[in-house]
Amino acid sequence: MRTSNLKTKFSLLLGAVLCFALAYSENPIIQTSYTADPAPMEHNGTVYLYTSHDEDVTVNNFFSMNDWKCYSSTDMVNWTDRGSVLSYKTFEWSRGDAWAGQCIFRNGKFYYYLPVNMKNGGNAIGVAVSDSPTGPFKDALGKPLFTGYGYIDPTVYIDTDGQAYLYWGNPNLWHVKLNEDMISYDQTLGIVKEDLKDENFGYRAKKIDNRTASYEEGPWFFKRNAKYYMLYPAGGVPEHLAYSTSNGPTDPWVYGDTIMHVIKNHGAFTNHPGYVEFKGKSYLFYHDAGLPGGGGFKRSVCIEPFNFNADGSIPLITPTSKGVVESAANVDPYKRTEAETIAFSEGLKTAQDEQTGVYVTEISNGDYIKVRSVDFGKGAKNFQASVGSATSKGSIEIRVDDKYGKLLGILPVKATGGDKVWKTQSCKINSVKGIHDIYLVFKGGDGNLFNFDWWKLTK
Repeated sequence: MRTSNLKTKFSLLLGAVLCFALAYSENPIIQTSYTADPAPMEHNGTVYLYTSHDEDVTVNNFFSMNDWKCYSSTDMVNWTDRGSVLSYKTFEWSRGDAWAGQCIFRNGKFYYYLPVNMKNGGNAIGVAVSDSPTGPFKDALGKPLFTGYGYIDPTVYIDTDGQAYLYWGNPNLWHVKLNEDMISYDQTLGIVKEDLKDENFGYRAKKIDNRTASYEEGPWFFKRNAKYYMLYPAGGVPEHLAYSTSNGPTDPWVYGDTIMHVIKNHGAFTNHPGYVEFKGKSYLFYHDAGLPGGGGFKRSVCIEPFNFNADGSIPLITPTSKGVVESAANVDPYKRTEAETIAFSEGLKTAQDEQTGVYVTEISNGDYIKVRSVDFGKGAKNFQASVGSATSKGSIEIRVDDKYGKLLGILPVKATGGDKVWKTQSCKINSVKGIHDIYLVFKGGDGNLFNFDWWKLTK
Protein backbone atom coordinates (compact mmCIF):
# COMPACT_ATOMS: atom_id res chain seq x y z
CA MET A 1 0.00 0.00 0.00
CA ARG A 2 2.83 2.37 0.92
CA THR A 3 4.70 1.49 -2.30
CA SER A 4 1.54 2.16 -4.32
CA ASN A 5 1.13 5.57 -2.69
CA LEU A 6 4.77 6.42 -3.44
CA LYS A 7 4.31 5.43 -7.06
CA THR A 8 1.18 7.56 -7.28
CA LYS A 9 2.93 10.56 -5.77
CA PHE A 10 5.92 10.08 -8.06
CA SER A 11 3.62 9.90 -11.10
CA LEU A 12 1.86 13.09 -10.05
CA LEU A 13 5.19 14.83 -9.46
CA LEU A 14 6.54 13.68 -12.83
CA GLY A 15 3.35 14.88 -14.53
CA ALA A 16 3.68 18.27 -12.85
CA VAL A 17 7.33 18.55 -13.95
CA LEU A 18 6.40 17.66 -17.54
CA CYS A 19 3.54 20.17 -17.50
CA PHE A 20 5.91 22.85 -16.21
CA ALA A 21 8.43 22.03 -18.94
CA LEU A 22 5.73 22.22 -21.62
CA ALA A 23 4.43 25.51 -20.27
CA TYR A 24 7.80 27.25 -20.20
CA SER A 25 9.81 25.73 -23.07
CA GLU A 26 9.78 28.13 -26.01
CA ASN A 27 13.18 27.45 -27.60
CA PRO A 28 13.69 26.44 -30.34
CA ILE A 29 11.01 28.80 -31.63
CA ILE A 30 10.24 26.73 -34.77
CA GLN A 31 9.39 23.08 -34.19
CA THR A 32 7.84 22.06 -37.53
CA SER A 33 11.12 22.24 -39.51
CA TYR A 34 14.83 22.35 -38.90
CA THR A 35 15.87 25.99 -39.34
CA ALA A 36 19.21 27.76 -39.10
CA ASP A 37 21.03 31.05 -39.76
CA PRO A 38 18.33 33.41 -38.44
CA ALA A 39 17.95 36.79 -40.17
CA PRO A 40 15.26 38.94 -38.49
CA MET A 41 13.91 42.11 -40.13
CA GLU A 42 11.38 44.51 -38.60
CA HIS A 43 9.00 46.10 -41.10
CA ASN A 44 5.82 48.04 -40.34
CA GLY A 45 5.35 46.59 -36.86
CA THR A 46 6.05 42.97 -37.82
CA VAL A 47 9.25 40.98 -37.42
CA TYR A 48 9.98 38.81 -40.43
CA LEU A 49 12.39 36.01 -39.66
CA TYR A 50 14.23 34.56 -42.64
CA THR A 51 15.99 31.24 -42.11
CA SER A 52 17.91 28.66 -44.02
CA HIS A 53 16.33 25.20 -43.92
CA ASP A 54 18.07 21.97 -42.96
CA GLU A 55 16.28 19.07 -44.63
CA ASP A 56 14.94 16.23 -42.50
CA VAL A 57 17.14 13.78 -44.43
CA THR A 58 20.78 14.73 -44.96
CA VAL A 59 22.74 13.76 -48.06
CA ASN A 60 26.29 12.45 -47.59
CA ASN A 61 26.17 13.49 -43.93
CA PHE A 62 26.57 17.16 -44.84
CA PHE A 63 24.48 20.33 -44.98
CA SER A 64 21.40 19.51 -47.08
CA MET A 65 19.81 22.90 -47.72
CA ASN A 66 17.63 23.70 -50.72
CA ASP A 67 15.45 26.70 -49.84
CA TRP A 68 14.87 29.59 -47.49
CA LYS A 69 11.87 29.96 -45.20
CA CYS A 70 10.14 32.95 -43.64
CA TYR A 71 8.22 33.35 -40.37
CA SER A 72 6.53 36.44 -38.97
CA SER A 73 5.52 37.69 -35.54
CA THR A 74 3.95 40.78 -33.99
CA ASP A 75 4.59 39.64 -30.42
CA MET A 76 7.97 37.78 -30.49
CA VAL A 77 6.44 34.61 -29.03
CA ASN A 78 3.99 33.35 -31.68
CA TRP A 79 5.50 32.75 -35.13
CA THR A 80 3.47 32.34 -38.32
CA ASP A 81 4.98 30.06 -40.94
CA ARG A 82 5.01 31.95 -44.28
CA GLY A 83 6.45 28.96 -46.11
CA SER A 84 9.38 28.63 -48.46
CA VAL A 85 9.93 32.04 -50.07
CA LEU A 86 12.52 30.90 -52.64
CA SER A 87 15.00 28.12 -53.35
CA TYR A 88 18.45 27.90 -54.89
CA LYS A 89 16.66 27.07 -58.15
CA THR A 90 15.47 30.70 -58.24
CA PHE A 91 19.04 31.38 -59.36
CA GLU A 92 19.28 29.45 -62.62
CA TRP A 93 23.08 29.62 -62.43
CA SER A 94 23.15 27.89 -59.02
CA ARG A 95 23.54 24.20 -58.28
CA GLY A 96 22.57 24.32 -54.60
CA ASP A 97 23.61 24.93 -51.01
CA ALA A 98 21.11 27.52 -49.78
CA TRP A 99 23.07 28.92 -46.85
CA ALA A 100 22.83 32.01 -44.61
CA GLY A 101 21.42 35.26 -46.09
CA GLN A 102 19.75 38.49 -45.05
CA CYS A 103 16.82 40.53 -46.38
CA ILE A 104 16.36 44.31 -46.23
CA PHE A 105 13.73 46.82 -47.38
CA ARG A 106 14.46 49.82 -49.59
CA ASN A 107 12.47 51.98 -52.02
CA GLY A 108 9.37 49.80 -51.86
CA LYS A 109 11.15 46.50 -52.48
CA PHE A 110 12.76 43.74 -50.45
CA TYR A 111 16.30 42.70 -51.33
CA TYR A 112 17.50 39.29 -50.17
CA TYR A 113 21.26 38.61 -50.33
CA LEU A 114 21.97 34.89 -50.51
CA PRO A 115 25.01 32.61 -50.84
CA VAL A 116 24.90 29.60 -53.17
CA ASN A 117 27.31 27.46 -55.14
CA MET A 118 27.48 27.89 -58.88
CA LYS A 119 26.88 25.20 -61.48
CA ASN A 120 30.46 25.53 -62.67
CA GLY A 121 31.75 25.39 -59.09
CA GLY A 122 32.73 28.04 -56.58
CA ASN A 123 30.96 30.26 -54.06
CA ALA A 124 28.75 33.16 -55.08
CA ILE A 125 26.39 35.71 -53.56
CA GLY A 126 23.19 36.45 -55.45
CA VAL A 127 20.46 38.98 -54.79
CA ALA A 128 16.75 38.26 -55.04
CA VAL A 129 14.02 40.90 -55.03
CA SER A 130 10.33 40.99 -54.16
CA ASP A 131 7.50 43.46 -53.68
CA SER A 132 6.50 41.59 -50.51
CA PRO A 133 8.53 40.47 -47.48
CA THR A 134 7.09 36.98 -47.94
CA GLY A 135 7.84 36.74 -51.65
CA PRO A 136 7.74 35.49 -54.25
CA PHE A 137 11.36 36.49 -54.78
CA LYS A 138 13.07 36.49 -58.16
CA ASP A 139 16.68 36.76 -59.27
CA ALA A 140 17.37 40.50 -59.53
CA LEU A 141 20.41 40.19 -61.80
CA GLY A 142 20.32 36.85 -63.62
CA LYS A 143 23.90 36.35 -62.47
CA PRO A 144 25.89 36.48 -59.21
CA LEU A 145 26.52 39.79 -57.49
CA PHE A 146 29.95 38.50 -56.38
CA THR A 147 31.95 35.31 -56.82
CA GLY A 148 34.95 34.14 -54.83
CA TYR A 149 36.26 31.53 -52.44
CA GLY A 150 34.64 31.93 -49.03
CA TYR A 151 31.97 34.29 -50.38
CA ILE A 152 29.15 33.23 -48.05
CA ASP A 153 26.96 34.62 -45.24
CA PRO A 154 26.17 38.18 -46.41
CA THR A 155 24.87 40.78 -43.95
CA VAL A 156 23.42 44.10 -45.12
CA TYR A 157 22.73 47.44 -43.42
CA ILE A 158 21.55 50.87 -44.63
CA ASP A 159 23.12 53.64 -42.57
CA THR A 160 21.25 56.74 -41.41
CA ASP A 161 22.80 58.75 -44.28
CA GLY A 162 21.29 56.34 -46.81
CA GLN A 163 24.52 54.52 -47.70
CA ALA A 164 24.13 50.73 -47.77
CA TYR A 165 26.88 48.28 -46.86
CA LEU A 166 27.28 44.56 -47.44
CA TYR A 167 29.69 42.46 -45.39
CA TRP A 168 30.34 38.73 -45.92
CA GLY A 169 32.87 35.93 -45.73
CA ASN A 170 34.43 32.79 -44.26
CA PRO A 171 37.17 32.66 -43.01
CA ASN A 172 37.92 36.20 -44.23
CA LEU A 173 35.67 39.25 -44.05
CA TRP A 174 34.97 41.56 -46.99
CA HIS A 175 32.69 44.55 -47.56
CA VAL A 176 31.41 46.84 -50.30
CA LYS A 177 29.37 50.00 -50.50
CA LEU A 178 26.14 49.14 -52.28
CA ASN A 179 24.67 51.61 -54.73
CA GLU A 180 21.17 52.94 -54.11
CA ASP A 181 19.73 50.36 -56.54
CA MET A 182 20.92 47.66 -54.06
CA ILE A 183 21.98 45.35 -56.91
CA SER A 184 25.33 46.97 -57.75
CA TYR A 185 28.23 48.40 -55.76
CA ASP A 186 30.76 51.22 -55.75
CA GLN A 187 33.34 50.05 -58.27
CA THR A 188 35.76 52.84 -57.28
CA LEU A 189 36.09 51.53 -53.75
CA GLY A 190 35.69 47.96 -54.95
CA ILE A 191 35.71 44.94 -52.65
CA VAL A 192 37.56 45.66 -49.41
CA LYS A 193 39.13 42.85 -47.38
CA GLU A 194 39.25 43.46 -43.64
CA ASP A 195 42.58 43.20 -41.83
CA LEU A 196 41.71 40.49 -39.34
CA LYS A 197 43.93 41.18 -36.35
CA ASP A 198 43.54 39.96 -32.78
CA GLU A 199 42.75 43.45 -31.49
CA ASN A 200 39.97 43.74 -34.06
CA PHE A 201 38.32 40.33 -33.80
CA GLY A 202 39.71 38.52 -30.78
CA TYR A 203 42.30 35.77 -30.43
CA ARG A 204 42.26 32.06 -31.14
CA ALA A 205 45.04 29.65 -30.29
CA LYS A 206 44.88 27.74 -33.58
CA LYS A 207 46.00 29.69 -36.64
CA ILE A 208 43.93 29.82 -39.82
CA ASP A 209 45.26 31.33 -43.02
CA ASN A 210 48.34 32.32 -41.02
CA ARG A 211 46.36 34.44 -38.57
CA THR A 212 44.99 34.02 -35.04
CA ALA A 213 41.98 36.38 -35.14
CA SER A 214 38.89 34.65 -33.77
CA TYR A 215 36.43 35.73 -36.49
CA GLU A 216 35.10 32.71 -38.40
CA GLU A 217 31.96 33.45 -40.50
CA GLY A 218 28.30 34.51 -40.36
CA PRO A 219 28.69 38.27 -39.68
CA TRP A 220 25.72 40.38 -38.58
CA PHE A 221 26.15 44.15 -39.02
CA PHE A 222 24.02 46.88 -37.39
CA LYS A 223 24.17 50.31 -35.78
CA ARG A 224 22.91 51.40 -32.40
CA ASN A 225 23.30 54.83 -30.77
CA ALA A 226 26.02 55.94 -33.21
CA LYS A 227 28.06 52.79 -32.56
CA TYR A 228 28.50 50.08 -35.19
CA TYR A 229 28.38 46.42 -34.20
CA MET A 230 29.56 43.24 -35.89
CA LEU A 231 28.33 40.00 -34.36
CA TYR A 232 29.88 36.75 -35.61
CA PRO A 233 30.59 33.09 -34.88
CA ALA A 234 34.15 32.82 -33.60
CA GLY A 235 36.95 30.57 -32.47
CA GLY A 236 36.63 27.75 -34.96
CA VAL A 237 34.60 24.57 -34.53
CA PRO A 238 32.63 24.40 -32.30
CA GLU A 239 31.75 28.07 -32.63
CA HIS A 240 30.87 30.59 -29.96
CA LEU A 241 29.40 34.05 -30.63
CA ALA A 242 31.44 37.24 -30.24
CA TYR A 243 31.28 40.87 -31.32
CA SER A 244 33.37 43.87 -32.33
CA THR A 245 32.47 47.55 -32.58
CA SER A 246 33.60 50.58 -34.56
CA ASN A 247 32.92 54.31 -34.79
CA GLY A 248 32.09 54.15 -38.48
CA PRO A 249 30.71 51.59 -40.93
CA THR A 250 34.15 50.97 -42.44
CA ASP A 251 36.38 52.17 -39.58
CA PRO A 252 38.77 49.78 -37.82
CA TRP A 253 36.96 47.29 -35.63
CA VAL A 254 37.71 46.86 -31.93
CA TYR A 255 37.13 43.47 -30.36
CA GLY A 256 34.39 43.44 -27.72
CA ASP A 257 33.97 40.04 -26.09
CA THR A 258 32.21 36.71 -26.20
CA ILE A 259 28.42 37.12 -26.13
CA MET A 260 27.46 33.41 -26.11
CA HIS A 261 29.67 30.48 -25.19
CA VAL A 262 29.73 27.26 -27.19
CA ILE A 263 26.33 25.67 -26.60
CA LYS A 264 26.56 22.31 -24.88
CA ASN A 265 23.93 19.55 -24.75
CA HIS A 266 21.75 21.15 -27.46
CA GLY A 267 24.69 22.57 -29.37
CA ALA A 268 25.63 22.33 -33.04
CA PHE A 269 29.20 22.87 -34.18
CA THR A 270 28.10 26.08 -35.97
CA ASN A 271 26.17 29.10 -34.80
CA HIS A 272 24.85 32.25 -36.47
CA PRO A 273 23.74 35.50 -34.78
CA GLY A 274 20.90 37.77 -35.74
CA TYR A 275 19.73 40.91 -33.96
CA VAL A 276 16.57 42.99 -33.97
CA GLU A 277 15.16 45.76 -31.82
CA PHE A 278 11.39 45.50 -31.55
CA LYS A 279 9.13 47.77 -29.52
CA GLY A 280 12.12 49.10 -27.60
CA LYS A 281 13.56 45.72 -26.65
CA SER A 282 16.62 43.88 -27.94
CA TYR A 283 16.64 40.27 -29.10
CA LEU A 284 19.51 37.97 -30.05
CA PHE A 285 18.72 35.18 -32.49
CA TYR A 286 20.94 32.12 -32.83
CA HIS A 287 20.65 28.43 -33.63
CA ASP A 288 21.25 25.21 -31.73
CA ALA A 289 20.39 21.53 -32.19
CA GLY A 290 17.56 21.42 -29.66
CA LEU A 291 14.81 19.64 -31.61
CA PRO A 292 14.44 15.86 -31.49
CA GLY A 293 16.85 14.38 -34.02
CA GLY A 294 18.82 17.63 -34.13
CA GLY A 295 22.54 17.87 -34.72
CA GLY A 296 25.22 19.73 -36.62
CA PHE A 297 23.29 19.40 -39.88
CA LYS A 298 19.81 19.66 -38.35
CA ARG A 299 19.67 22.93 -36.46
CA SER A 300 16.94 25.08 -34.93
CA VAL A 301 16.52 28.83 -34.40
CA CYS A 302 16.25 30.25 -30.88
CA ILE A 303 15.84 33.72 -29.32
CA GLU A 304 17.06 35.38 -26.14
CA PRO A 305 15.97 38.87 -25.02
CA PHE A 306 18.77 40.94 -23.53
CA ASN A 307 19.76 44.44 -22.46
CA PHE A 308 22.83 46.32 -23.61
CA ASN A 309 25.10 47.54 -20.84
CA ALA A 310 25.07 51.27 -20.10
CA ASP A 311 28.28 51.77 -22.10
CA GLY A 312 26.82 50.02 -25.15
CA SER A 313 28.70 46.77 -24.62
CA ILE A 314 26.87 43.45 -24.97
CA PRO A 315 26.66 41.16 -21.94
CA LEU A 316 27.30 37.45 -21.94
CA ILE A 317 23.98 35.86 -22.98
CA THR A 318 23.03 32.40 -21.75
CA PRO A 319 21.01 30.16 -24.08
CA THR A 320 17.81 29.03 -22.36
CA SER A 321 14.85 26.78 -23.05
CA LYS A 322 12.35 29.48 -22.04
CA GLY A 323 13.50 32.11 -24.55
CA VAL A 324 11.19 35.14 -24.66
CA VAL A 325 9.07 35.19 -21.50
CA GLU A 326 7.14 38.42 -22.04
CA SER A 327 4.90 38.70 -25.09
CA ALA A 328 5.07 42.04 -26.90
CA ALA A 329 1.34 41.90 -27.73
CA ASN A 330 -1.78 39.78 -27.21
CA VAL A 331 -3.51 37.60 -29.81
CA ASP A 332 -7.07 38.52 -30.77
CA PRO A 333 -8.79 35.11 -31.08
CA TYR A 334 -11.91 36.67 -32.58
CA LYS A 335 -9.99 37.25 -35.79
CA ARG A 336 -8.91 34.40 -38.03
CA THR A 337 -5.68 32.92 -36.68
CA GLU A 338 -3.64 30.78 -39.02
CA ALA A 339 -3.14 27.25 -37.72
CA GLU A 340 0.57 27.67 -38.49
CA THR A 341 0.79 30.53 -35.95
CA ILE A 342 2.60 28.70 -33.19
CA ALA A 343 4.45 29.48 -29.98
CA PHE A 344 5.29 25.82 -29.44
CA SER A 345 4.11 22.56 -30.93
CA GLU A 346 4.82 18.88 -30.86
CA GLY A 347 4.75 16.23 -33.57
CA LEU A 348 3.14 18.01 -36.48
CA LYS A 349 4.47 19.59 -39.68
CA THR A 350 3.49 22.38 -42.06
CA ALA A 351 2.99 22.25 -45.82
CA GLN A 352 2.00 24.72 -48.52
CA ASP A 353 0.32 24.86 -51.89
CA GLU A 354 -0.72 27.64 -54.26
CA GLN A 355 -4.41 27.42 -53.42
CA THR A 356 -4.35 27.25 -49.62
CA GLY A 357 -0.96 28.65 -48.73
CA VAL A 358 0.61 27.24 -45.58
CA TYR A 359 -1.33 24.82 -43.38
CA VAL A 360 -0.68 22.30 -40.59
CA THR A 361 -0.40 18.66 -41.56
CA GLU A 362 0.88 15.27 -40.34
CA ILE A 363 -1.28 15.63 -37.24
CA SER A 364 -1.24 12.56 -35.00
CA ASN A 365 -2.87 11.59 -31.72
CA GLY A 366 -1.36 13.61 -28.86
CA ASP A 367 0.18 16.35 -31.00
CA TYR A 368 -0.61 19.92 -30.00
CA ILE A 369 -0.26 23.60 -30.87
CA LYS A 370 0.33 26.24 -28.22
CA VAL A 371 -0.52 29.90 -28.87
CA ARG A 372 0.56 32.36 -26.18
CA SER A 373 -1.11 35.43 -24.71
CA VAL A 374 -4.57 34.98 -26.18
CA ASP A 375 -7.00 37.68 -25.04
CA PHE A 376 -10.38 36.01 -24.47
CA GLY A 377 -11.89 39.30 -23.30
CA LYS A 378 -15.22 38.63 -21.59
CA GLY A 379 -15.37 35.11 -22.94
CA ALA A 380 -16.22 33.16 -26.11
CA LYS A 381 -19.05 30.75 -26.88
CA ASN A 382 -17.84 28.93 -29.97
CA PHE A 383 -14.65 27.61 -31.57
CA GLN A 384 -14.35 27.43 -35.36
CA ALA A 385 -11.72 25.64 -37.43
CA SER A 386 -11.07 25.12 -41.12
CA VAL A 387 -10.09 21.49 -41.57
CA GLY A 388 -9.66 18.94 -44.32
CA SER A 389 -10.18 15.29 -43.49
CA ALA A 390 -10.82 12.02 -45.28
CA THR A 391 -12.18 10.43 -42.09
CA SER A 392 -14.05 11.30 -38.90
CA LYS A 393 -11.52 9.77 -36.51
CA GLY A 394 -9.94 12.97 -35.16
CA SER A 395 -10.85 15.77 -32.78
CA ILE A 396 -9.46 19.02 -31.36
CA GLU A 397 -9.45 19.64 -27.62
CA ILE A 398 -9.44 23.34 -26.72
CA ARG A 399 -7.56 23.86 -23.45
CA VAL A 400 -6.03 26.83 -21.64
CA ASP A 401 -2.72 27.41 -19.89
CA ASP A 402 -1.41 23.86 -20.32
CA LYS A 403 -1.63 20.82 -22.58
CA TYR A 404 -3.51 19.18 -19.71
CA GLY A 405 -5.19 22.39 -18.56
CA LYS A 406 -8.84 23.38 -18.27
CA LEU A 407 -10.88 21.87 -21.09
CA LEU A 408 -13.08 24.45 -22.79
CA GLY A 409 -14.54 22.15 -25.41
CA ILE A 410 -13.96 19.45 -28.01
CA LEU A 411 -14.42 19.78 -31.77
CA PRO A 412 -15.09 16.39 -33.40
CA VAL A 413 -13.57 16.69 -36.87
CA LYS A 414 -15.97 15.23 -39.41
CA ALA A 415 -14.92 13.94 -42.82
CA THR A 416 -14.90 16.69 -45.44
CA GLY A 417 -14.34 14.55 -48.52
CA GLY A 418 -10.53 14.65 -48.44
CA ASP A 419 -7.62 16.18 -46.57
CA LYS A 420 -7.44 19.04 -49.12
CA VAL A 421 -11.20 19.64 -49.11
CA TRP A 422 -11.53 22.47 -46.61
CA LYS A 423 -14.65 23.02 -44.52
CA THR A 424 -15.34 25.17 -41.48
CA GLN A 425 -16.54 23.20 -38.47
CA SER A 426 -17.46 24.49 -35.02
CA CYS A 427 -18.30 23.52 -31.47
CA LYS A 428 -19.51 25.23 -28.32
CA ILE A 429 -16.95 26.00 -25.63
CA ASN A 430 -17.06 26.98 -21.98
CA SER A 431 -16.38 30.62 -21.36
CA VAL A 432 -13.07 31.82 -19.95
CA LYS A 433 -12.11 35.46 -19.42
CA GLY A 434 -8.88 37.37 -19.67
CA ILE A 435 -5.51 36.45 -21.16
CA HIS A 436 -4.46 32.82 -21.40
CA ASP A 437 -2.30 30.54 -23.47
CA ILE A 438 -4.45 28.31 -25.65
CA TYR A 439 -3.59 24.70 -26.39
CA LEU A 440 -5.15 22.90 -29.35
CA VAL A 441 -4.61 19.23 -28.56
CA PHE A 442 -5.28 16.69 -31.29
CA LYS A 443 -6.84 13.33 -30.50
CA GLY A 444 -7.82 10.31 -32.57
CA GLY A 445 -6.77 6.97 -33.94
CA ASP A 446 -3.56 5.87 -35.62
CA GLY A 447 -1.89 7.71 -38.49
CA ASN A 448 -2.49 11.21 -39.83
CA LEU A 449 -5.80 12.57 -38.57
CA PHE A 450 -6.56 15.67 -40.70
CA ASN A 451 -5.15 18.93 -42.07
CA PHE A 452 -5.75 22.24 -40.29
CA ASP A 453 -5.78 25.69 -41.93
CA TRP A 454 -7.12 28.26 -39.43
CA TRP A 455 -9.17 28.81 -36.29
CA LYS A 456 -11.10 31.55 -34.49
CA LEU A 457 -13.44 32.10 -31.56
CA THR A 458 -16.85 33.70 -31.72
CA LYS A 459 -18.82 35.53 -29.08
